[in-house]
Amino acid sequence: MQRSGTTRRKPFPIHIIVFLAPAVIIYTAFMIFPLLDSLRLSLYAPGESGEYVFVGLNNYQRLLTEPLWAPRFFGALKNNLVFFAIHMLVQNPIGLFLASLLSSQFIKGRAIYRTLIFTPTVLSVVLVGFIWRLILNPLWGISGDILGLFGIENQPWLGLETTALPVLSLVSVWQYVGIPMMLFLAALISIPDELIEAARVDGATAWHVFWKIKFPLILPTVGIVAVLTFVGNFNAFDLIYTTQRATAGPNFATDILGTFFYRTFFGIQLQPGNPTMGATIAGMMLLIILAGVLLYLFTFQRRLLKMDIQL
Repeated sequence: MQRSGTTRRKPFPIHIIVFLAPAVIIYTAFMIFPLLDSLRLSLYAPGESGEYVFVGLNNYQRLLTEPLWAPRFFGALKNNLVFFAIHMLVQNPIGLFLASLLSSQFIKGRAIYRTLIFTPTVLSVVLVGFIWRLILNPLWGISGDILGLFGIENQPWLGLETTALPVLSLVSVWQYVGIPMMLFLAALISIPDELIEAARVDGATAWHVFWKIKFPLILPTVGIVAVLTFVGNFNAFDLIYTTQRATAGPNFATDILGTFFYRTFFGIQLQPGNPTMGATIAGMMLLIILAGVLLYLFTFQRRLLKMDIQL
């Protein structure tokens, strides 16, 4: 018989470890360990005998200051910022607009439209890149016929330094606009109908209902979409590599940090691979992504928490 005043200790939840262990082991083996090993490799450089010697942060200094590395790095960083800005200013607003339309009960066939818009997201990036190269080909692509209807002269869009990166950014927007649309749609659907009906009874228009009621309530989702867009675009590689190869032509106009890392680490044509400098570029990518996520957590996220407390 248990004595009064004593508490029975709960058994340790071993089942949680059993369920989490496979995922933790796989994630550690294929994500955490390669990441830490890449950071370790960035602190070394090939010695005279061919063995790696510890050089500390010297590789990072070389990447940011030496004429051999700095122009290419800052050029790739600038292109990455442009790539990210186009997604933020084009993809996410379009995704929000489509989500607001498809959340309306007056739109018939909403499930069909959602499926059609989200379908490009699950397509292979290699397939998407190949198809768009055919479409944008100035000789036999159909882009010239379509643009001719609007009075726009056809050009080698992927062959010009001024248009290659914006065009590829819009191709990426076309493929992945379904992701922010679905996230925004889930947030809009979760808003209680009573709030919307009360606003309409008070005479609010659809525009005021969206900006005064719906948009403030989905601000946490807006922040999450912004962070996912930032992380995804600074990890981008496959579309540029598929369409422009590792050289990121023309004349490095589409070179982003992902292609710069690949070209440096593995080498290309007459350029031999340099694993230590490639790992350094990967380390800089990690620092940039980490800085962006921390900026979101300590600015946007804190403001949302303050708003929730006030409410």
